[in-house]
Amino acid sequence: MDRNETRITTPFGARSTAAEVIDGIDLSGRRAVVTGAASGIGIETARALAGAGAEVTLAVRNLEAGARVAEDITATTGNKRLRVAPLDLADRVSVAAFADVWDGPLEILVNNAGVMALPEGRTPEGWDRQFTVNHLGHFALARGLHGALAAAGAARIVSVSSAAHLRSPVVFDDLHFDYRPYEPMQAYGQSKTANVLFAVGAQARWAGDGITVNALSPGGIRTNLQRHVGNITAPAMAWKTPEQGAATSVLLAASPLLAGVGGRYFADCAEAVPVSRRPEDLIAMMAGVAPYALDPEGADRLWTTSERLLASD
Repeated sequence: MDRNETRITTPFGARSTAAEVIDGIDLSGRRAVVTGAASGIGIETARALAGAGAEVTLAVRNLEAGARVAEDITATTGNKRLRVAPLDLADRVSVAAFADVWDGPLEILVNNAGVMALPEGRTPEGWDRQFTVNHLGHFALARGLHGALAAAGAARIVSVSSAAHLRSPVVFDDLHFDYRPYEPMQAYGQSKTANVLFAVGAQARWAGDGITVNALSPGGIRTNLQRHVGNITAPAMAWKTPEQGAATSVLLAASPLLAGVGGRYFADCAEAVPVSRRPEDLIAMMAGVAPYALDPEGADRLWTTSERLLASD
């Protein structure tokens, strides 16, 4: 779908919940993977999909926490088709192992896991940890599961980004802060821009396989994700519950309203509004998208750069 067409809106909005978005949708017989499903909006995303009848795999680092969440979701939905599988997005071996053991079609992949504003840290490869977990790990996972997604015939990938993408484009000449002074929120913003560019790039490459890919901002939700940034002050209206924060993810993952739509960025259950600069108003920022995040050339450059990094020893 051409982004020059009319901006997409839905009957839902900032205060809608995941349960409201998925009400009346039957996902019986479909399979979903939700990364980072042991905490925050990942739990509520998995719960909504399971409540609609999907078989849901919780892809998590902490298997004990994942098992507790799976038990809770089964108790609240009655769906026993919950699986828990290990996935460490900072570890290429772990990501490859997850994809290698997957068997059969996959209708929904929600790239939800993430880290925010970490102190400076690098993977064994020397890569910035935020860029690795938030983008490269999910990029490798989606590529590894591409065959399963294509086999589904009409699969969807959901890339959870953030309004923080407005803090930084992807700085291709210094992805890992080898030359710039490290700034946690700038690094986070760069990784969140990468999440949007991934959706643009994957849509261009995989639409012919019946796969649609979109990105989103869930909005402001007080979760463990923010443990490194301290107490964020914002108007009460800017905050959502986890159930509300999961709504846009669930909309993109399952709603027939978005059938065939791809390569776009959503916020508050609607396509985001392009902005020419980062708004000072927090509410406006939450609903905006930077042009650099939707740039096809930037998406192509990120794709080839990511392939090169993952192919390196």
